[in-house]
Amino acid sequence: MSTESLAQHTPSDTLDAVSSTRPQQPARRGYVALWRGVPRELGFLILTMPIAYTAFTILNVTFWTGVGTLIIYIGVFLVAGSLYIARGFGTLELVRLRWAGQPEIGRPDWNPGDKPITFWRGVFGPYANGHYWLYLLHAMVLNPIISMISWVFTVVWVSVGLGGVTYWFWDRFVPHPDSEIYLSKVIYEWWFGTPAPFNPIAGDNLMEFVLGAICLVTLPYITHVMTLMHQAVARGVLGAWRSEALQREVADLSASRGAAVVAEDQSLRRLERDLHDGPQQRLIRLQMDLASAERKLDSDPEGARAILAEAGQQAKDTLEELRALSRGFAPPILQDRGLAAALDSLVARSTVPVTFENGLESDLRLPSEIERSAYFIAAELLTNVSRHAGATAARLAVDVAEDPDGARRLDLWVTDNGHGGATPTAGHGLSGLDERARGLRGDLVIDSPVGGPTRIGVRIPVTETPAN
Repeated sequence: MSTESLAQHTPSDTLDAVSSTRPQQPARRGYVALWRGVPRELGFLILTMPIAYTAFTILNVTFWTGVGTLIIYIGVFLVAGSLYIARGFGTLELVRLRWAGQPEIGRPDWNPGDKPITFWRGVFGPYANGHYWLYLLHAMVLNPIISMISWVFTVVWVSVGLGGVTYWFWDRFVPHPDSEIYLSKVIYEWWFGTPAPFNPIAGDNLMEFVLGAICLVTLPYITHVMTLMHQAVARGVLGAWRSEALQREVADLSASRGAAVVAEDQSLRRLERDLHDGPQQRLIRLQMDLASAERKLDSDPEGARAILAEAGQQAKDTLEELRALSRGFAPPILQDRGLAAALDSLVARSTVPVTFENGLESDLRLPSEIERSAYFIAAELLTNVSRHAGATAARLAVDVAEDPDGARRLDLWVTDNGHGGATPTAGHGLSGLDERARGLRGDLVIDSPVGGPTRIGVRIPVTETPAN
């Protein structure tokens, strides 16, 4: 996610925007809601048959011409072209269904291997991809049939409904010869066996009005059912296969595992480097000072006392540095009292004033690996605020949000009023945090324009565990 797209939004706005792109589950619709969807569904259904038979005509010409000319090789390109045309019409169908108010259908992966598309791959690739042939089947066989059915039902219901309820008005402009047969009169005489005691013109007007009213009342159900029929066929033929979703899931899991391994390896290397460059060097210096003081203890007590004082300061500095490094390990409070208490303790130790906004429930416990990673990320971000941001105030916000599809995620944001310009660098700081987040199938969002403020957040999918 680019920082430019986040520059004008708050962290919560950013998360809402991301969440809104995910497909929502269809909800049960009442009668009034069905009527609200009628204009879009009518627009979809009325245009369906012209589009379907345009595709049917074009594809029959290009595909069968290609099949007939395969022997002279030109047919190879014509058949490939017809497959691409079918893909275009199928994609148009998916777009139109989404516009008609139907849930979005997952698109196929047209380039599964993520390989560069060369000329010959572009020509022969569709032959080996089953989705192209399904799109061709949809455009040449299935859609013309179901579009004819849906178009006839839609046109009949609309024309009978509108024509019936207005028949009383325009019937006065229609001539009625004496030989005309009135349907209301025929039905009455057939049913009761006696001559109709009413004006047959008025009877036909009433019967047409009732029939038109019935069609208009049931029109939302007809348009919705016809649209659902197209949606069902499109989902089965034009949508992505479940096996593709499983393959992507496996690829995501592999990438997450690899990212977790890389993140832990980088953390260990950074800890090893910090121990080598900090406490280890101080302890060596302390050992040398103590040895020097021991040698001077008899000959130069004052000098030895000064060296011991300096050694005491070295020991104090070493202890402080070890305490700072120990923040890279999960504190006992995290295991005993949970993430919220650990973050509160972390905020209290910050050298920059930090406002803690806790949206977590008091009895909520998350999986240990998620709580540990969230704590490490918050600790690293607050350390960056203290050391590099030049900030005078910061805010730490944590909450568990729910997406429209029911999935829950941990949202953790750190905002400061520093000079901004934070960017991930390979092997350091924010890059390591991104690796750690991706190791849990989450992602790191950075919004840090030059001049500030800086907003950095992490989103991690979560599953709750019962409180102890």
